[in-house]
Amino acid sequence: MLILGVDPGTAITGYGLVRLGDRGTPRLVECGVIRTKPRDPLAARLLEISTAMQEIIARFRPDALAVEDIFYARNVRTTVVLGHARGVILLAGAQAGLDVHEFPPAEIKKAVTGTGGATKEQVQFMVARLLRLASPPNPADASDAVAVALTLSMRAHLLARPIATAAC
Repeated sequence: MLILGVDPGTAITGYGLVRLGDRGTPRLVECGVIRTKPRDPLAARLLEISTAMQEIIARFRPDALAVEDIFYARNVRTTVVLGHARGVILLAGAQAGLDVHEFPPAEIKKAVTGTGGATKEQVQFMVARLLRLASPPNPADASDAVAVALTLSMRAHLLARPIATAAC
């Protein structure tokens, strides 16, 4: 199973592709960021994000898309603009016929580090550790996207495992 994880943003959108092996071992395929120009109008930036997502999906043909859910910033405008970016990412996944999953930031942190209140540095450290990398993916947005993909890979691995029943 190949999972595309996305950390949405209008300035920088991180993406990470994780392949879940036969034994449930995750392997990093690729990660990176989509950068838009801060001075461009929002519509142009959203088009750039959408086009890049469509290209990544067409190139790798993932089985599923995992996207970080909205976090509620103090600035309402930031939250609304982030929602726009998420919208074009979710649309690209739906148009490609992918299984689309959304995870709140705390759930991603908990899946990767064991605590929902983990710092960015702790998430980066554990991403590198879980994937047996010499160092965490850079920049942090790419590492965060890989963490999103890992969250779905862990859930998929657990769902695929047979459930043992105990005799009473």
